[in-house]
Amino acid sequence: MQILTDTHMHTVASDHAYSTVHDYWALAVERGLQMFGVTDHAPDMPDGAHGWHFGNMKVLPRVYRNVALLRGIEANIQPMEGGLGLPDGMYPFLDYVIASFHEPVFPPSDLATNTRAVIRTLETGRCQILGHPGNPNYPIDYEEVVRAAKDNNVLIEINNSSFTHSRQGSEPNCLHILELVDRLDWKVSFGSDSHSAFTLGHFDACIEKANAIGFPEARVVTANAPRFLDFLAEHDKPVAGELQPWAEQFRT
Repeated sequence: MQILTDTHMHTVASDHAYSTVHDYWALAVERGLQMFGVTDHAPDMPDGAHGWHFGNMKVLPRVYRNVALLRGIEANIQPMEGGLGLPDGMYPFLDYVIASFHEPVFPPSDLATNTRAVIRTLETGRCQILGHPGNPNYPIDYEEVVRAAKDNNVLIEINNSSFTHSRQGSEPNCLHILELVDRLDWKVSFGSDSHSAFTLGHFDACIEKANAIGFPEARVVTANAPRFLDFLAEHDKPVAGELQPWAEQFRT
């Protein structure tokens, strides 16, 4: 299994991250990635990026040294009923949105409350990826969430850092999610969740766990740039058409 796009990373615009966009681009070229997305934390995180950061990403080139850049955000599922807490005017500047639980915004609650908040967030039509749902601090009804993600065309993220150093205790939940996604005929994204460019494109743990249970690569929408852009086209994202001529070189 080969994953050539990375849809989850943070730059120095998020204060607890350590690399610039240029750092990421240099390593993306070195590692043979086709595309990556900048997804800094939303402004309602204590050290999230300012709103202007997201509106001004248009100053960055779409393609540099044949690696494409997507403009994303990791937004916060809102307490207690869900939603994303982003102003309507921000969405036109974004190619995609990752929706995640974070303790400073949504204090961990019980399974029913967490599940309801996730599903209502998926139903807004405002997010394309559900971020690191295996977090054991936020118990959810995984089957109901996967079904809701499929109904609303939202990818379930399998987060490499959840297997290595973040959100300890996530591994059994992530494996269960992979099994459910396969059984329920849905799809995932793989994300490095890099807070430093050194881990950009690192999916070793995701790939190892997926291979161990026979999870098919065809369900990994972020495996390559054309596949993810086709998915964004289903969400009527203009970037899909903008980058379509560039992406043709990677279609097989």
